[in-house]
Amino acid sequence: MGNETARQELKRKQRIVIKIGSSSLMHPQTGHLDLIKIEVLVRELSDLLNQGKEVILVSSGAIMVGSRLLGFQSKPQDLALKQACASIGQAKLMMIYQKLFNEYNQTAAQVLLTNYTTSHARSRRNARNTLNELLKLNVIPIVNENDTVATEEIEFGDNDTLSATVAALVDADLLILLSDIDGLFTNDPNQDPDATLIRVVEELDREYFEMAKGSSGSNVGTGGMATKLEAARICFENGCDMIIANGRDFHIIHELMDGQDKGTLFRGGQTR
Repeated sequence: MGNETARQELKRKQRIVIKIGSSSLMHPQTGHLDLIKIEVLVRELSDLLNQGKEVILVSSGAIMVGSRLLGFQSKPQDLALKQACASIGQAKLMMIYQKLFNEYNQTAAQVLLTNYTTSHARSRRNARNTLNELLKLNVIPIVNENDTVATEEIEFGDNDTLSATVAALVDADLLILLSDIDGLFTNDPNQDPDATLIRVVEELDREYFEMAKGSSGSNVGTGGMATKLEAARICFENGCDMIIANGRDFHIIHELMDGQDKGTLFRGGQTR
């Protein structure tokens, strides 16, 4: 199937998980929340609901928001301090999301997960039932890792993996990863001026993972290209399409859903 036809198929996707990286929510100069961008994000997601689609938002940013509220200039490294920042920042972030979604007559719900939750049958089933019930009620679940209690043994490590796990959990049709990169390139575009954007991936071959070695995300987030390809692997295993695209402008959400040729499309839905 050609890229253009595959893109047009995105219009028919009904259950969509959208992951927003920390860097896409912050002003790069200060690290504080970009409220104008977040308002656009909320409007875009609300419009998807108005089209009759089901939407789950996986939102990073709790630790960064909390650290800024406490006056830190960068994300702390101490585990207990990071967890304290997450506790403060998650509450602040949800307050902002709730306020903005209310303005568009939409209801949002907070769902905090750990790797333990999704890797044990009973808690995994409970999480799935909760998410499905929220979607049935036309509510937007806002998911984040429960950084306040997560430790190395039970953490996802990044929200790329978390968002793909959520997409698999609810049998989503599409996962959109929005970060500070335009998609998957043949090489690191910051190092290689000849690197080109790969528009569509039909099969997730080893060569793509080789491309991702040594790549990294921004200083704000935790996930580089390797974690995004791990998310793609989860999507391929569960019959879900995935897109990596740049979140500098959240209007890209409706552009992607309209079938515009932006970012890299992973055709995991072919396995269904």
